[in-house]
Amino acid sequence: MKLAHIALVVRDYDEAIAFYTQKLHFRLVEDTPLSPTKRWVIVEPPGDGSCQLLLAKAVGEEQESRIGNQTGGRVFLFLHTDDFQRDYANLLAQGIQIVRPPIVEAYGTVCVFADLYGNLWDLIGGMRDEG
Repeated sequence: MKLAHIALVVRDYDEAIAFYTQKLHFRLVEDTPLSPTKRWVIVEPPGDGSCQLLLAKAVGEEQESRIGNQTGGRVFLFLHTDDFQRDYANLLAQGIQIVRPPIVEAYGTVCVFADLYGNLWDLIGGMRDEG
């Protein structure tokens, strides 16, 4: 088994697609209409494509209340990179909010950033081989 998709509640499909593809350079894998108001939208970061985000448009007040805070303020997603400086520079160049600047931890260099809705992400580079 493998983890294939993680659902990310979004306000609007198109603004979420634009953020992830234009600012984070994710690839739009699929955008299939399922009904007049629902789409199956998958994006993935550059790399091996082992896990993808399913951009799920919020429906109703309860789901809308979770936009940007799916984990109660904790870091939600962990983005590993083979070039921390390149990808951190991209975050800055794209005007993405840096919540915690880079620090060196035992597991690598890490910074915390917020996506367009406020979900917190770790950008992690220099991971030791866990093999």
